[in-house]
Amino acid sequence: MERFKFGLIGLLVLVLSGCATPSSKSGNVGNNSSMDSSVVSDTAATYGVGMDSNNNLEAMSDDSMSQDLETIIYFDFDRSDLRPEYDALISAHAFNMNANTLLTVRLEGHADERGSREYNIGLGERRAQAVRRMLLLNGVAPAQITTVSFGEERPNSYGSDESSYTQNRRVELVIN
Repeated sequence: MERFKFGLIGLLVLVLSGCATPSSKSGNVGNNSSMDSSVVSDTAATYGVGMDSNNNLEAMSDDSMSQDLETIIYFDFDRSDLRPEYDALISAHAFNMNANTLLTVRLEGHADERGSREYNIGLGERRAQAVRRMLLLNGVAPAQITTVSFGEERPNSYGSDESSYTQNRRVELVIN
């Protein structure tokens, strides 16, 4: 009976070790740790991952994506039209979003404390929509953009002087 147990265990180990070796039909002959290059490159192109010189997966390191772009756009008093100085910044954000369609942006509109709460909510929304329109004109998909208005509820600077008001009249781009 003892021999039977050892024989059965030996047979089981032999069968299981035979299952662990790669089959030549699957195309994975050789090293178990390597992956089929066509599978890796499809995955890399889809999810923003590439191969380094040692065939290891690495995160995308495109210089245009690693730029530290400004994420705040300021507005004049009681205005929701974009200043021409922000055209290049918005175009750069649009370029990054078009290059990586998995990126999304939340445009948060803000206003200073002057005016009623309702008016400032509307003004913050108009400001966020102005930035949204410019991103759309630069080819960003509508599904990548959401807008929200906080009006005067989330000031960037607390104070009742022109310097504080200037910092609070803004749209913040929150990139996800």
